[in-house]
Amino acid sequence: MKQNQLFERTRIRLALWYAIVMGLILTVCGFGLYITVSHAHEVALDRELEFIAKTLHNNLESKLNQPKQLSPVVKELLPNICIVESGCISPQVSSQTDVLNAINQNYYVRLFNNSGDLIAIAGSLPKKSKFPFQNQLWQTIKDDAGNSYHQISLSLQAKNNLNWGYLQVGRNIADVNSYMDAVKLSLLIGLPMAMIMVAIASWWLSGLAMRPIYQSYRQIQQFTADAAHELRTPLAAIQATVDSAFLAPNLHAAEIWDILRTIKRQNQRITNLVTDLLMLSRFDRDSISLQVEVCCLNDIINDLIEEFAAMAIAAKVNLISTIKVDKPINIIGDSEQLYRLFSNLIVNAIQYTSPGGKVDVVLESYENEAVIQVRDTGIGIPNRELSHIFDRFYRVNDDRSRHTGGSGLGLAIAQAIIKSHRGSLNVESEVGKGSIFTVELIGNRGDGEKRR
Repeated sequence: MKQNQLFERTRIRLALWYAIVMGLILTVCGFGLYITVSHAHEVALDRELEFIAKTLHNNLESKLNQPKQLSPVVKELLPNICIVESGCISPQVSSQTDVLNAINQNYYVRLFNNSGDLIAIAGSLPKKSKFPFQNQLWQTIKDDAGNSYHQISLSLQAKNNLNWGYLQVGRNIADVNSYMDAVKLSLLIGLPMAMIMVAIASWWLSGLAMRPIYQSYRQIQQFTADAAHELRTPLAAIQATVDSAFLAPNLHAAEIWDILRTIKRQNQRITNLVTDLLMLSRFDRDSISLQVEVCCLNDIINDLIEEFAAMAIAAKVNLISTIKVDKPINIIGDSEQLYRLFSNLIVNAIQYTSPGGKVDVVLESYENEAVIQVRDTGIGIPNRELSHIFDRFYRVNDDRSRHTGGSGLGLAIAQAIIKSHRGSLNVESEVGKGSIFTVELIGNRGDGEKRR
C-alpha cells in the first residue's frame, strides 16, 4: 500500500478524519464531564449551606424577641458569637458550639439588622475586607487575598412577626476550587495524551479499513493484466496469420482455408474467454438469472461421459462413471449451469492426467445431499497451491494448460456456479497421485435414494 500514492493519500485523509472526529468527541465529552462535576459540587455546596443556614435560622427565630436586639439566650446557641458594638472583630471558632457542630473553620455567620448594618459575627470571616450586606439569596465573593466564599442570606423575624434582620452563612470554597482546578488540569493533560493515542489508533484503523480495498484493487489489477495477456495471445496469432497472408499474395485455395481455420480457431478462443469473463462478472454482481428446474444428475453425468469420450480417447485417458445409487437423483437447479460445472471439472481432470491414466466420475447420495466426485490419477496439486486453484487465470501447470488451450477460468466458474446453487466444492490432492474434486448439492428427498 505504501508504494501506491493514491492509497497512501487516502489513508492519510481517512486517519485525519478519524482523529478530527474522535478529537471533537473527546473534547465535548471532557467539557461535559467538567461541567457535570462542577455542577454536582455546586449543588452539593448549596445544599450543605442551605441546610446549615436553615437550621440556624429556625433556632434563632425562636429566640429573638425584639428587632435589632440579641437575646442573651442567643449566646447559648452561639457561644462564639461576637457583638460588633463590643469591638470583637475576629472571633475564634469555639469547639463547644452545639448548634454549629457541623461548621468548621471554613464557615462564618453574620447577623444584620433591617438596614443592613452588621450586628454580630461568628466563625472564620474573609480576610482584609469588609463586605457590605446585599439582600441576595446566594452570593459568591472574594477577599483581598483572592479567596472565594459562597454565602446564603435569609431574613429573620422576631416572635411578634416583626422583621428582625438577616442571617448570612458563608463558606470558604478554596477546597472546592482546588478540586475543580485538579479536574481541569487532568483534562488539559489527559486530552492531548488521548489525542496522541487517537492519532495512532486512527492511523492503524485506517490501515485496516484500507486493506481489503487495496487487496480488491490489486486483484482487479491482476485480473485486468491476466485478461489482457490472455486476449493478446490469440490476437497476436490472428495478426501474425493475416500478416503472413499479405506477404504471400499468390495463395492457393487450400492455404487460404488453412488461414481462415486458424483465424476462426483463435477467434473462438477469444469468444470463449470473453464469455467466461462476462459470466464471472454476472456472478459477482448476482445478476445472472438461473433457469430453475428439476435436474437429474444421473442423466447429466451420463451425457457428459458420452460427450467427452472422444476427448479422453485422444488424450489416452480412461474416462468412466461410477453410479452408486439405484434411483435417479434429482435436484432443483439450472441444468445448463450444472452441465458447465461438471464439464469444467471433467475437462480439467482429463487435461491434467497423463496418458494411460484414469478419470472416474462418481455419483452417490447421503440423506438429502447429492455428492459428485471427479477423481483423476493426474499430476496432482501441491499443498501450497490448493488455496489458489479457484483464483481466476491461475494455473497449476502453466505450460501444460496453455498447450491444451485453457484460460485458467474453469475452476473459478465452477466455484461460482456452486455458490449460486448453495452447494460446496472441495478438493483433495497429492502430487503424483491425482486429485479428487467433491461437489455437494442439496438433493430432492422425494426421488433420490437415501443411504447411510
